[in-house]
Amino acid sequence: MSLADLRTFLLTAALASAGAIAAYLLGLPAPFLIGPASAVSIAGLAGLRLSIPTSVRNACFVAVGLSMGAGLTPEVFVAARTWPLSFHVVPVAIVILLYSATWILQRFFGYDRTTALLAASPGHLSFVLSLAADTRSDLLAVGVIQSVRVLALTLTVPLIVEVLDLVGTTPPPAATMAIWPLAISFSAALGLGWVLMRLRVPAALLMGGMIASGSAHLSGMVEGNLPAWVLIPTYVLLGGMIGSRFSGVSVRALRTAFVAGGVVTVVVVVLAAMIAALVSHIADVPVDAALIAFAPGGLETMAAMAVMLNAQPTYVGAHHILRLLLLSGLMPYVLRRDLSRN
Repeated sequence: MSLADLRTFLLTAALASAGAIAAYLLGLPAPFLIGPASAVSIAGLAGLRLSIPTSVRNACFVAVGLSMGAGLTPEVFVAARTWPLSFHVVPVAIVILLYSATWILQRFFGYDRTTALLAASPGHLSFVLSLAADTRSDLLAVGVIQSVRVLALTLTVPLIVEVLDLVGTTPPPAATMAIWPLAISFSAALGLGWVLMRLRVPAALLMGGMIASGSAHLSGMVEGNLPAWVLIPTYVLLGGMIGSRFSGVSVRALRTAFVAGGVVTVVVVVLAAMIAALVSHIADVPVDAALIAFAPGGLETMAAMAVMLNAQPTYVGAHHILRLLLLSGLMPYVLRRDLSRN
């Protein structure tokens, strides 16, 4: 990392921390995600150059996975008996959200079919942007609309859960993982994540952390969750990473894309909430868990949010991983004509 990159990272981390403190003092839900995302977004739109290094981002993904795995207990497997009903709704939800948003972007904002489909994809941002680079789409518009969606969902989902009083019952304080089991778990997660990356598995580092931690906790080798001094900085940096996507973006030049992203986000949030309410009813899943599971936000962010709000993180993570896998096959198919021209 160069000295300039280090300064950029330290500035981003400082702004994210300030946003987290402000959100915490204001009593906002999920303050360590909402505050940093808001503060860094505003600073980025104001013209500051902000970013989170890839190595730091990857460490955060591993930490979120380890925290999710720490909640894997025998009781989770009992609850998982009803999950297949919920899983069957995931592909239906993807199609509804994708084509509803595509229609809006084409009908009201004048985007071409390819750009609209890519911008409307309910998640898998890095994969979507790589597909966009292989088409004749408006890459900048796709990136902005997708980033607006991720930011808006990060800000609104905890507020919806809080306002509607959907927050899960807070469990008694769990034991904190000791330093050596934590270090060993982290190393094992990195190794497993590397293997999964080689196999091109989506969210490989998060899954590596979840599998390593879950296996260790189920076997009784490790007890307790990650300490707060690991989790809180992880959430703050994830929030900063979301906000840094707007660094250097001109609001005036991309006004249409910002408005389009906002409108599409409102529509998909409403549709996802309706789907979540149905799933909660038929699968006997808490509404907060279903809402976070079907919200088309980033996997790592939604998983972290589920941990923070005690909203069945394993259930949420499983649904978002399934969504990524389905999108990995669906998006190249719906874009096959456009991809074949390049």
